[in-house]
Amino acid sequence: MSIRHGLLALLERGQMYGYQLRAAFEESTGSTWPLNIGQVYTTLSRLERDGLVRSLPESASGQRPYEITDAGRADLALWFATPISRTDRPRDELAIKLALALTTPGVDVRSVVQTQRTATMRALQELTRLKYSSDNPDDLPWRLVLDAMVFHAEAEVRWLDHCESSLVRHRPPAAGPTPLSEAVGHSGEEARR
Repeated sequence: MSIRHGLLALLERGQMYGYQLRAAFEESTGSTWPLNIGQVYTTLSRLERDGLVRSLPESASGQRPYEITDAGRADLALWFATPISRTDRPRDELAIKLALALTTPGVDVRSVVQTQRTATMRALQELTRLKYSSDNPDDLPWRLVLDAMVFHAEAEVRWLDHCESSLVRHRPPAAGPTPLSEAVGHSGEEARR
């Protein structure tokens, strides 16, 4: 989720200053995605620069509230109306880690997979416990975020199972000629002459 659009959505509820935005964001996501207050103020500065929010005069307590502009509402409406593209999502660090583990000498890839599976199963158990810890109807946004996290963890476990079965079938290529010598059609020594 874009912090930018998250803050715009919160400001659509009404004027807020940075700490209120951070608290409302964490409450809306069930504290599953903690926000650094620096991220909030940096994002607010960019939103203001882009004309999507405007800062209001400081309160007596020294806090500066922000409000969404019409351009911000239009940007937010477009975000809600636009599906999330798979190419817009961040890189999958675990997939990259396993791909690199396969090609890095001395790495026990099965151990990497097992360590991740254990951590993911623990996280899945904790998420499931959290999911059933409240049946308050007002907790629906939090429960939906938890459901998404549970489904992602379950999918990760299934993918790790697939990786492990693929590793069992995997036969590393035998050491042979270097790619340069294959392309030229010579042995490694002849290619260097």
